[in-house]
Amino acid sequence: MNQRIIIKDEIGRLSGVGGLEDRLIQNGYSYIVGVDEAGRGPLAGPVVAAAVVLPEGDTIEGLQDSKKLSPARRDLMFDRIVSSEAAYAVGIEDNEMIDSINILRASLRAMAQAVHKLKLTPEVILVDGNQTIPGVKSPQMAVVGGDASCQAIAAASILAKVTRDRIMDHYAHLYPLYAFNRHKGYPTAEHLRELREYGPTPIHRKSFRPVQEVISQMDLQLMP
Repeated sequence: MNQRIIIKDEIGRLSGVGGLEDRLIQNGYSYIVGVDEAGRGPLAGPVVAAAVVLPEGDTIEGLQDSKKLSPARRDLMFDRIVSSEAAYAVGIEDNEMIDSINILRASLRAMAQAVHKLKLTPEVILVDGNQTIPGVKSPQMAVVGGDASCQAIAAASILAKVTRDRIMDHYAHLYPLYAFNRHKGYPTAEHLRELREYGPTPIHRKSFRPVQEVISQMDLQLMP
């Protein structure tokens, strides 16, 4: 217990000086895991998280926050990451779990799932955002804006985003009235129009307000 507290204190001290990952490596840490998620905001589909340990001493050219990359560039970076010597894993929680426990808890569950699937024991976990992951024993630190400042988190953001996008592309074939291949389930004008016109699909998040409102309107129309 004391060792873990000391390590956490050290991570906090190192985070204030220079590049966090570089400082951790210089202080003897090897298995530095970056964790990020994709899909908190959509009205449909799962939330997806990824955990990545980049190859020690190797740089994957072009890594940056997935939100700053075009879809084609994200696909290219996805291929570079999975074909490198990086260790990685993905966690997924579907819309039913999101509705059951809320999107924040489902996101953290997906992150924990990804970390637990890694085939190595993390020495340090850097989590994008302002919360750490419940149920994970390894020392961890929340890094606000980590997908723009930490290479491992940037890699995780790309894996999570591309994985989720491909899931939504598949759903576009299952539910052809919805352009899930374009809006990926986010509340765009196109998606909101589809929702009002066709009603929710089995992958919609019924706990999210726009979906709730459509369901309520449909129930009112069915009343005698």
